[in-house]
Amino acid sequence: MSANQQPPTTPSLQRPDLRAWALLLGSFALLMLGYFTLPLRALGDDHPLLSWVVFAAVLTLLTGLLLARIVDSMRGTGRHPGVWLAFLICFSLTVFAGTYYVLADSPGEFHGLETRLDALYFTVVTMATIGYGDITAAGQGPRLVVLLQIAYNFVFLAAAAGALSRTVRSGMEVRAHRSEDGPPPGHRLGHGHGGGHGGGGSHPGLGQGRRSRGLLRGRKHYEDGGGHQGGGSGGSSGRGSGGPEDG
Repeated sequence: MSANQQPPTTPSLQRPDLRAWALLLGSFALLMLGYFTLPLRALGDDHPLLSWVVFAAVLTLLTGLLLARIVDSMRGTGRHPGVWLAFLICFSLTVFAGTYYVLADSPGEFHGLETRLDALYFTVVTMATIGYGDITAAGQGPRLVVLLQIAYNFVFLAAAAGALSRTVRSGMEVRAHRSEDGPPPGHRLGHGHGGGHGGGGSHPGLGQGRRSRGLLRGRKHYEDGGGHQGGGSGGSSGRGSGGPEDG
């Protein structure tokens, strides 16, 4: 592995689970489809007691699920607590919107609420405590549900939103911490191979030292060889010049 290549990383540590978030988007789409298509006003004035019982049962079930997922998020247990919290928050808002839409079927209960989108809009405005005043609850039943939603928002949805924010933030911090750690073992191993090519060692400085010593030995050998050759030629010339004198 070269010095510029990075070893493969574990997907679960570097990016969120895309399948879980895709499942959340699909579940939200199905939730909105059911909200805008199911015959919600089949209850209403025809079965008032059954309507309140269904509303109380669904709200109780949602509260239990929210509390369980909040605890899972705080303890770091369970699978995808952030995805569950996001879906349960959306589902609880849809339950209140459906209740407002059913109550608006009775004359005089609401002013300005006529469609399902109006009910969803009024639910989000109530959750945000904005209060534009274009839709108002006039009857006793709608005002009771508005009070329940405000209390539910302050107690359960606020806690769920805080747990969701902590879960997302902690996941981002963990991924950032792992990416900012020291170079992976494969990266250091690549430097070792680079030093081996240069000087045969695993340390870069060791390879450079060996190359320097090799150059010095080569230069010394060259100088020694030149000296021997010079001495030989000198001897030959000496013998050549001394010949006539002797003769």
